[in-house]
Amino acid sequence: MRRKLVVANRKMNGSLASNKAFLEGLLAGTRDYQNADYAVCVPHPYLFQAEALLKGSAIAWGGQNMSRYESGAYTGSVSPGMLTEFSCEYVIIGHSERRQRGHDTDHSIGERFEVATKAGLKPILCIGETLDEYEDGITDVVTIRQLNAVINEIGVEGLAGGVVAYEPVWAIGTGKAASPAHAQNILSFLRGHIEMLNADIAKNIRILYGGSVNAGNAAELFSMPDIDGGLVGSASLNTADFVAICQAASNDYR
Repeated sequence: MRRKLVVANRKMNGSLASNKAFLEGLLAGTRDYQNADYAVCVPHPYLFQAEALLKGSAIAWGGQNMSRYESGAYTGSVSPGMLTEFSCEYVIIGHSERRQRGHDTDHSIGERFEVATKAGLKPILCIGETLDEYEDGITDVVTIRQLNAVINEIGVEGLAGGVVAYEPVWAIGTGKAASPAHAQNILSFLRGHIEMLNADIAKNIRILYGGSVNAGNAAELFSMPDIDGGLVGSASLNTADFVAICQAASNDYR
């Protein structure tokens, strides 16, 4: 049985005060929702705060990106070892905002995934198509290409060390989420592709949906058989909204 996982991607938002309010509210708000797993990915300067407030709780934390390298002349980058020093469990890899603005490629994302798992982190691999690609009807081609870039780097067995998140670029931050039926179709397709390579990996790997997940649509999205939770952006900036999404995941326990 795959437990639902809800991950807050707070992007470049927060302050010491607002982070404290959010994390303390999350701890209190999810106390009775024990049938799912939760994690918060904060900007790197706030990892110390996340560790201090969440250590010993059921809520995990992680980074929003990571270098392929352990150290060196890479100004502004963060190594996997730096994340593990703050007891991170997760790291987001390949988010469309990094692909578009950070010059991440399918190949470099595959390398990051491998390096993350070797460091003991659980990479959350983001894949998804742009609006033009969606309208051209090539969602399957794009998502499989992005997924295969990782499989080609580490083998399908290596996927077991991480999580996959389908995030259609046209739905991120737009308020226009993919319909539950569309999301289910794509996630079922991705799981089927993995199943052709390794049935056990396909059965157990968690595949999330991301892109305008909110308190109003979470329950319907999470009721789909192949949607194992959500990677949540905008709604993670409001404690009540994010807790409601966590509640929907916990209530969908099967």
